[in-house]
Amino acid sequence: MSPATIRLGTASPSTQASTPETIAQLEQIARRAASKKIDILLLPEAYIGGYPRGTHFGCVIGSRTAEGREEYLRYFQNAVDLGDTVGDGAGAGEAWIKRALPGDAVPGSNENSKEPAANKRGDGTREQLERIARETGVFIVTGLIEKTGGSMYCSVVYVCPKQGIIGKRRKVMPTGTERLVWAQGSPATLRAVSTTIRGVRINLGAAICWENYMPLVRQSLYSQNINLYLAPTADGRDTWLSLMRTVAIEGRCFVISSNMAVPPPSIPQQIPNNHPDSSSAILTEEPDHENPHDDHTPIFSDHHPSPFAPKHHSNRRASCLTEEGFEIALPRSKSPGTPTTTTTTRRATPSPTRTTTSTVNTLSPSSKRRTSVFDKDGNEIVLCCKKPSHVTNSQTQPMVPPAPKLTNSSSAEWVSRGGSSIISPFGEVLSGPQWEDNTGLICTDVDFEDCIRGRLDLDTAGSYSRNDSFEFGVRGLDLSPLPY
Repeated sequence: MSPATIRLGTASPSTQASTPETIAQLEQIARRAASKKIDILLLPEAYIGGYPRGTHFGCVIGSRTAEGREEYLRYFQNAVDLGDTVGDGAGAGEAWIKRALPGDAVPGSNENSKEPAANKRGDGTREQLERIARETGVFIVTGLIEKTGGSMYCSVVYVCPKQGIIGKRRKVMPTGTERLVWAQGSPATLRAVSTTIRGVRINLGAAICWENYMPLVRQSLYSQNINLYLAPTADGRDTWLSLMRTVAIEGRCFVISSNMAVPPPSIPQQIPNNHPDSSSAILTEEPDHENPHDDHTPIFSDHHPSPFAPKHHSNRRASCLTEEGFEIALPRSKSPGTPTTTTTTRRATPSPTRTTTSTVNTLSPSSKRRTSVFDKDGNEIVLCCKKPSHVTNSQTQPMVPPAPKLTNSSSAEWVSRGGSSIISPFGEVLSGPQWEDNTGLICTDVDFEDCIRGRLDLDTAGSYSRNDSFEFGVRGLDLSPLPY
């Protein structure tokens, strides 16, 4: 690896049954990342503490249930106390980062502790994360649920292997019913942080999940001259990737996005796939079958299931999506009337196209089902739009990459499909998206000077901003650009 090359990595692990188990899993992931020489590792939104997908905590407008309050209690107990304050939603800022706050332990409550009570704050999670980063040498950025006072925040911490935690974000706008349990953080926490790895200065900033759909949040990060944009999320839709590619082009920065891959109960552990190549790789290890808690069951899934929770079984056939947006429906046992597949002819020389002679799925004109074709392996490829009348089956069509092999042919749907990815400043997908893989690591080597090369024609916060006409500011946030 060149001294100027930085290896970025991410994964799609799911929250474990308890917070200590999740932190133990995080340490295993960090050690695997270190063995692969990953410099910066991003983990999903709410990874520590859990994302309460599918629950409503017994709340409807005008009414709360006792069972819902018990569920909230369990969620609060799984959140972590980093020793920060509420403040105005930003916490204590630099005073917390520099450990300048007084201790919060009850005097005499832990007489065996070697650390003076005057210096101890929180539940020890901060110290654990700093130890993991220090021992592995990996710069870790992870989502977590932070509790302080009587409230919880969806937060992200930047953990430097040399300096410990150097910054913390709190989500400024929880999405939809997340607002039921997460407080609003202050935009002051959008301040980017900097680190230097092998002489390369990296300015990092994070936008959490649907904060990425807030143009002014994105602009606040671009204005600070970041070259690494981090997007931990809980959005597992295929449309998320297009947003991440837009952010990368818009900000002329590298983008890492990370989302949990949470399998259905019928698939306790996803078997990893290996797809290494010269520029990027999916790095995996065999699952730990000896861990009795390694079942990846979503938190709260066995308590008071919500009527709005995802259904795990569907009559819809299993399918997957290609990078071009084609949905490939996986084959079902043949039945009368199933179209057959004819020969696929590939050109002898490399080409982005292929000539296919396929049987089109024949449906009645009144059917609303989308047009599809079958490839030589029996996979049905659902086309993005209606097939133009002037196109025949034998005409040249864009090549569709082979469908990823799924490890379970069941119709059960994943609670969250993941989709972690790494994008270049020019919008190229360097690694990922990591669909339905909760055990692998993906990584890629990057040259941060690409961010400067991209500024030749687009600098959203500088030459392209027309700041002589448009004024932009964020209350409580220093937007001074960080140097490269």
